[in-house]
Amino acid sequence: MIYLLISILSSTAIFVVFKLFKKYEINILQGIVVNYFTASTLGFLLYKGSISPTEIIASGWFIPAIALGFLFIAIFNVLGLTAQKNGLSVASVASKMSVIIPVIFGIIVFNESIGAQKIIGIILALIAVYLTAVKPKENVVLTQSIYLPILLFLGSGIIDTSINYFAPDDKIALFSSTIFTMAAIIGTTLLIGKRIKSKIKFNFKSIPLGIALGLVNYCSIHFLLMALRLENTESSTLFTINHIAILALSTLTGLILFKEKIFKMNWVGIILALISIALVTLA
Repeated sequence: MIYLLISILSSTAIFVVFKLFKKYEINILQGIVVNYFTASTLGFLLYKGSISPTEIIASGWFIPAIALGFLFIAIFNVLGLTAQKNGLSVASVASKMSVIIPVIFGIIVFNESIGAQKIIGIILALIAVYLTAVKPKENVVLTQSIYLPILLFLGSGIIDTSINYFAPDDKIALFSSTIFTMAAIIGTTLLIGKRIKSKIKFNFKSIPLGIALGLVNYCSIHFLLMALRLENTESSTLFTINHIAILALSTLTGLILFKEKIFKMNWVGIILALISIALVTLA
């Protein structure tokens, strides 16, 4: 479980870094691009084998990795648009509810176990996502641009499912780096386009926090894949624990570090999250 714990802590750290982006007025796209270059470099440095571009291109996972690079950038933009049009609560719920996609995929495709206790745990987890993420005083508009949260839900679920399905057991670092490299190239292209269109200059303040984001971002994916590759582990169980633990821990981190207000329903969600983790784990 150490790999899963590191992944959860790294994903929670992503939330903290994004908060610092806002505090120090860092251009998000610029920071994201620096993050992808950092994550890509880290993966290549950690890979212990020889790196051959020809072999990478010829591998069966190269095309899926390229597609995932596109998805990383696309879903990031959809997340931002969803938060703007529908509210942060809707964006958070849509992205976290997407855990049901890799869970169902694992049960159907990998023939993973399913029983009453596990089903109850997953249902409680989905309820916990909603209760933990929603803020009663936030002006949430579900009917406006309803396609955005739907796209966010599907895209986030497809990313999680595809990373697990296509990642080669012996080349996790290389696979992850290829995804991040593609995302970095696309992000750089977008930055150049914005520079030409609106004359926005690159702010070097984006580099330190972008690097920090890249380090924890890479770890969140790398160690999740490591956990998924351990013997006698089921993706439906790990994805449920991972998503719910991140949401609960991020909420508590917001309370402790950034003095964010947590409502009664959010506390109920956190408690349900812990119960669901226990049920799914023990199942």
